[in-house]
Amino acid sequence: MTTRYARACFAAWMAALTATYYAWPASHVFSWAAIGLSGAAAVAVGVRAHRPAQRLPWYLIAVALVFFVAGDTIYYAQTALNLPAPFPGPSDVLYLLVYPLLAGGLALFIRARSGEANRAALLDALVPTVSLGLLSWVYLIAPYTRATDLTLAEKAVSVAYPLGDVLALAILLRLLTAPGRKPAALGLLSLSIVGVLFSDVVYGLARLDSNWAVGGPVDLGWIIFYAAAGWAALHPSMTRLTGDGTPATAPVPAGGRHLALLTVAALIAPAVLLAQYLQGGVTDAPVIAAGSALMFVLVMARVAGLITEQRQGQEREHALRRATSALAAAATGDDVLAAVRDAIAMIMPAERPYALSTGEPEPLPDATTVELGVTIAPGGDTPYALHTAIVLPGNPPRRRTVRLEAPLATLRAVRPAVQALVGQVAMVVERIELATEISRRDGEAYFRTLIQSAADVILIVGDDERIRYASPSAAALFGWTDLTGAPLTRLVADTHHDRLAAALERARSGLGDGVDLTAVCADRRLLQVECTGRDLRDDPTVRGIVLTVRDVTERRRLENDLAHQAYHDGLTGLANRALFRNRLDEAFTRSCRDGAELGVLFVDLDDFKEVNDSLGHAVGDQLLVAVGQRIAAAVATGDTAARMGGDEFAILIAQSGDATAAERTAERIVAVLAEPFEISDGLGGTHVVGGAASVGVATSADAGSPTELLRHADLALYLAKGAGKGTWQRYRSDLHTAMVERLALRTSLLEAIDARQFVLQYQPIVDVHTRDVVGVESLVRWQHPERGLLSPYHFIDLAEESGAIVGLGEWVLRESLRQIAEWRATAPESSPRYVSVNVSARQFRQPGFVDRVRAALAETGTEPEWLLLEITESLVLRDAEQVCADLETLRALGVRIAIDDFGTGYSSLSYLRQIPVDVLKIDKSFIDDILGSGRQRALVDAIVTLARHLDLTVVAEGIEDPAQRAMLAGMGCPYGQGYLFSKPVWPAEVPALAESALAA
Repeated sequence: MTTRYARACFAAWMAALTATYYAWPASHVFSWAAIGLSGAAAVAVGVRAHRPAQRLPWYLIAVALVFFVAGDTIYYAQTALNLPAPFPGPSDVLYLLVYPLLAGGLALFIRARSGEANRAALLDALVPTVSLGLLSWVYLIAPYTRATDLTLAEKAVSVAYPLGDVLALAILLRLLTAPGRKPAALGLLSLSIVGVLFSDVVYGLARLDSNWAVGGPVDLGWIIFYAAAGWAALHPSMTRLTGDGTPATAPVPAGGRHLALLTVAALIAPAVLLAQYLQGGVTDAPVIAAGSALMFVLVMARVAGLITEQRQGQEREHALRRATSALAAAATGDDVLAAVRDAIAMIMPAERPYALSTGEPEPLPDATTVELGVTIAPGGDTPYALHTAIVLPGNPPRRRTVRLEAPLATLRAVRPAVQALVGQVAMVVERIELATEISRRDGEAYFRTLIQSAADVILIVGDDERIRYASPSAAALFGWTDLTGAPLTRLVADTHHDRLAAALERARSGLGDGVDLTAVCADRRLLQVECTGRDLRDDPTVRGIVLTVRDVTERRRLENDLAHQAYHDGLTGLANRALFRNRLDEAFTRSCRDGAELGVLFVDLDDFKEVNDSLGHAVGDQLLVAVGQRIAAAVATGDTAARMGGDEFAILIAQSGDATAAERTAERIVAVLAEPFEISDGLGGTHVVGGAASVGVATSADAGSPTELLRHADLALYLAKGAGKGTWQRYRSDLHTAMVERLALRTSLLEAIDARQFVLQYQPIVDVHTRDVVGVESLVRWQHPERGLLSPYHFIDLAEESGAIVGLGEWVLRESLRQIAEWRATAPESSPRYVSVNVSARQFRQPGFVDRVRAALAETGTEPEWLLLEITESLVLRDAEQVCADLETLRALGVRIAIDDFGTGYSSLSYLRQIPVDVLKIDKSFIDDILGSGRQRALVDAIVTLARHLDLTVVAEGIEDPAQRAMLAGMGCPYGQGYLFSKPVWPAEVPALAESALAA
């Protein structure tokens, strides 16, 4: 039997019972009981027939119906039997139990439909409930509370009836305000509750007037209560009141009718107040005021909720717009998925926790249609989850499910935004697929054009090694107009046919590495090409070996040039240090294997620094080129000449049976470099300079490794330089000890300045006529803690090499100024007039030298005219403008300038009228032969005469013979110094020498 038939039978049965009830009043007891029990039975039948997800609320309603009809039956029986009906009595207990049973059943329906607390629906239900409760109080409850003829129990039961009605009404309203579509069963159930409430209200008012009678029209409300409840249970939609646990997702209505109902409910309180006022007096003012205040609070809370919902809706709308903008930038499926995650993160309220997960991608056939709806269903870790699906671009497209777990209220709020997002995703995916298709077609056209215009040659070769396709660039590269069908070997030189065959075999094996081949052009030109192969025989669009041929002729030439530059000196063209070391390692290995001997020569120019300082780096570079050419011409075939850096060269003597080959080569090198070089300065002038060099020789017989052999040659070179330069020396074992001593001395030199191990001696400068001491020259000595007092010969070169000359020179300057200041303070009449201090070129060129001289004068309290600075010609002849500017500044202070060792450098006499100097000091080498050489005598006389005409003072150095003094005096040389007058003396001896003329 179908439920429709059951509902029809139930309707007919209830109609028959209702007719019997009104037609035969004597049968009220039986007909009324039949009506009530029929309604309860219909509920039970409906539950059994439809099997709702939750049966308890229906059973509670059925029990409520039974209790209600039981109470009526007891009351009617008492009336029919003329028995007293006590008030309150048993029927009242059964009546009152109906309300909590109804409230419980309706509450379970609310829970099933809402899933959780819904503040908006609750407020919407409370407003009319409070209003109707106020009416119930004023017109039903208050009269009972003021009645004087009722006992307390009678008042309590009388008040309980309207309170129960208000409770049932409140819960019904809450059920009706729950979001979602209302099933027909809910409407029938609402009709049932309204029926009983209507009859209860009329019954209460009739009892107040004591004119109640059984069988009146008011009983129709209770009949509707029974019939509508049974009909609701029999209706199929009754299952939707509890359903499968899925709550409705529609928002709480807030339209015009809804607001009108809330407005009417809110106006009930002032209407009641007005009615009582018109009736002659307000008796329930406190209750009306409280009701009004409560309704105002409820309405304001509802308005606040609406404002909050509107704000949240706007925020979600803005978030959705931002998410849509980010989604529009997606270009791939991964981008779309990432954009969806970011979009949901922006849509979700910040304070609400959520969990987002996506399913595995599922390929979709082309004809498949995907439903993109958004549903809310029971979740996993949370009670509910939002489910949807998106389609990602691809070939084929892929479907991925999206699951969003969050509180139900949050899911309801964001569901429209998620639905809009899913729609946006669908449009974005369509755009991506369209763009991909357009890009694919453009790409095909692009690569077709690229192949047609590429400089590289693309060849497709069949299994018969004949060309099946050649790109247009083949004609431009090889000169062949049509290569289709030609054998591939036509393009490759005969000598490389084997390499070509090997390359094709590797390509067929999947090894597409490149190979260099020599190609033959149509005009018989040869090209160096790089060929790379790829096996595409299984590709139906190719079906062959694809060869990419690139012209690398220029690149290989450039690589060879770069390789040559990497292993050769850019200035001289000789091998550089790297190539020399490589060849040395190889030759040393062979010599050890063959038991032969090889040699290494180190060549270092003796006076290259002076050439650079005096003539400039351009001339110095030309000298290095010329030296390299002479060395290359002097070595034997098979030997390697290299420039190691600066003015240092090296020669590798290949292994031979002649043990003296290295020494004979060293002799030739020294001899050819001793010849002067005529070097152009690039400005039309030439200079004749010396290229004399020192050579160190070492052989593998004394070395256990290439590094040791190089070290031995270096030690031999130091020995040659120490032996007077312009010579060669062979390595000896004792050289190592000497070198160690030299290094130790150099290390000690760096510490000697801080340890105050240097002292000064002073050599007098005298008037050659009167033999009076006019000045002294400071001469530094090293008081070595182990080797005793050392002259500058032992450490000045080391100081220049290490840079210690700067600190040492500054100490000499300050100490000399301090000493002359002391002499002038203690014995001004017997003190020398000035002190002469040597300044190295490196010290002078240090930034701030002039300022340091000025500071030293100020600190020691020395007058500037007490100081004479001695500089060398090489300093004056390099950076002349800056040097002259510094010299002018010093002379402006009052300091005098002397040129030391005049005539020994690469000087030009024209500088004497340009540079600001005061004194010329003639070098000792000119004075030594002045007595025996007329040419030397004439040269000195010329220097003295030139100085006199240029207003320069002359000091002759190295005077050791009285005849030398007499001759210099006769020439007009005013001053001199040397052992004839005095050896260098300690500071304490100087005043005594200055007091009297020195003996000749």
